[in-house]
Amino acid sequence: MTLERLRIFVAVAEREHVTAAARVLNLTQSAVSNALAALEMEHQVRLFDRVGRGVVLNETGRAFLPEAKAVLARAVAAEAALADMSALRRGRLTVFASQTIASYWLPRRLVAFHTAHPGIELDVAIGNTREAAEAVLHGAAEIGLVEGAVDAPALSQATVGSDRLAVLVTPDHPWATRSRLAAEDLAATPWVLREPGSGTRSTLEAAVRAAGVDPAALPVAMTLPSNEAVLAAAEAGAGATALSESVAYASVAAGRLATAPFALPERPFRLLRHKERYRSKAGDAFTAAMS
Repeated sequence: MTLERLRIFVAVAEREHVTAAARVLNLTQSAVSNALAALEMEHQVRLFDRVGRGVVLNETGRAFLPEAKAVLARAVAAEAALADMSALRRGRLTVFASQTIASYWLPRRLVAFHTAHPGIELDVAIGNTREAAEAVLHGAAEIGLVEGAVDAPALSQATVGSDRLAVLVTPDHPWATRSRLAAEDLAATPWVLREPGSGTRSTLEAAVRAAGVDPAALPVAMTLPSNEAVLAAAEAGAGATALSESVAYASVAAGRLATAPFALPERPFRLLRHKERYRSKAGDAFTAAMS
C-alpha cells in the first residue's frame, strides 16, 4: 500500500468516477484504473462495484475511506512538520553543558536563542566535561558545551568563549596576603576540588603540571561534585580551591574568599558536535548563535 494508491482511491471514491479523478490527479485513466486494481488485488478485496460504465463504493470501500483519508492527513501533517523544522519554526535540540558554562555563561545565550527561534524546544542537561563529551559521542545530545580539554577524534570542537580560573582561599589564609605564590607552595595546604573529569579540575591539574609540580602532590581534603559545593566548603575553610572567576565573583566581592596570587591560564569554552551524526538545522542555528 502506497500513499499514491491511497490518493487515487480517495479521489475516485469522492467522485465515483475514474475519468474525473484522473483529470484532477493529472493522471491517465488507465493509470488510475491500474492503481485501483492493484490495491484491490494486493489485499484481496473489492472496494467498488462496477455499475455500467461507472464505479460505486461498496460496503468495504465505505469502511476503508475514512481510514485512507486519515493516513493521507497524517502524511500531510508529517510533511508540514518537516517543513517547519527545516524553516526553524519548530523542533527540539538537546544540549549537554558542563556546570560552569550552564550556570554562568549559557543562560543569557539560551534566552537570546529562544527569542530568535521560539518554536525550538531546548532540552539542556548539565554535568562535567567528560559526561558532556560522552553524551555527544553516544548521540544523547547533539551539542556539547565544555571548558575542559576533550580528546575525541570523532568530535568537532569550536571555541565559543573563555574564562579564567582563580586560586581561592579564605581571607585569613596565609596565601591571601602573599604578593607571590610559587608552584611548590601549592602542596603546602589542603585543597577542595571538583571531581576528576570536570573541566575545572583538569585545567588546574594541567597548569600545576606545567609549573613543574605533580598534581598528585596536592593534598586533596575533599572532592565535591559541583561548583556550589566546592565554593561552600572553601568558604567554610576546608582548604584552597580553584574555580572560575565568574563562579567565585560574589564570594570574593563579599569578602568570604580571597584570590591567591597564582595565575592560572585562560581556558576556552568549546562547542562539541559529532562529525558523522546528523546535524539538524536547529543545531546549526544554535552553533551560529554561540559563535
